[in-house]
Amino acid sequence: MEQVIANGLYLGAQYALIALGLTLIFALMNVLNFAHGQMYVLGGFVTYAIYGQLKLPFVVALLCSGVTLAIIGALMEKFLFRTVIRRSKREESTMLLAAATAFFLDAVMLLLFGEKQRGVPKIISGVFVSERVILPYDRILVGVIAILMIAAFMLFMQYSKPGRAMRALAQDRVAAQLMGVKVERYSMIGFALGAMLAGVVGGLLVSITGVNSGIGGPISIKAFLMVMIGGAGVVGGAIAGGFILGMMESVGLTVLREYGDITYLVIFALLMIFLSIRPHGLMGKPWG
Repeated sequence: MEQVIANGLYLGAQYALIALGLTLIFALMNVLNFAHGQMYVLGGFVTYAIYGQLKLPFVVALLCSGVTLAIIGALMEKFLFRTVIRRSKREESTMLLAAATAFFLDAVMLLLFGEKQRGVPKIISGVFVSERVILPYDRILVGVIAILMIAAFMLFMQYSKPGRAMRALAQDRVAAQLMGVKVERYSMIGFALGAMLAGVVGGLLVSITGVNSGIGGPISIKAFLMVMIGGAGVVGGAIAGGFILGMMESVGLTVLREYGDITYLVIFALLMIFLSIRPHGLMGKPWG
């Protein structure tokens, strides 16, 4: 049981960090970023290129992943999503744009890195062994870094000026604009921050699971699962959804390992039942 909990907490920490970026973008701009998984993959490839090929320190590679994805996110918001939102009154337009962006990033990564699985040397070697828990040190390190980043994100949103401005935008965009909040500036910062979180998680996990150009879609699906569980646009809900999904996956892979890979079939079935009972998620509200 302790092993299942340890695996669930490790998975939940990384999943929550992925979901935070997606829910931040949705809360600020009401945009479902279907390219979030591709941003994760791109962050992994940046770390692979800098740490795995150029042999620079892992910390440098991780910082480059975050900065690269932050720049890409800011450019996407300014030149793509902001333009479409300004010119179109239909929410489907941003959804189509996000889907097109996902396909574009898939194609770019396939051209640059091919379809083979890419991996990098372990950050730290060794395995923690106790009577009931066995966990590699690199997974422990990644889990701790993810939890620290979640805490830093929450503190940033709670106490910094940009964080307060973004929370005001998420609560009431029009009222925040009337109070002097520069909507376009903080929307761009929020989109960049969400993309940066995805890139950092991709950079962290490339040393454990590796990365290939075809996993962006499944990662996006997992991110949407977490957001639906916790409640769309709710930061606390994204964290809760990440840890719930991580624990469900850990339990499912342990209990159902004899029945083949049906863990996500069971998770989707449970999610359908859950949403039929509480369609707005754990922390979502009927009004948004």
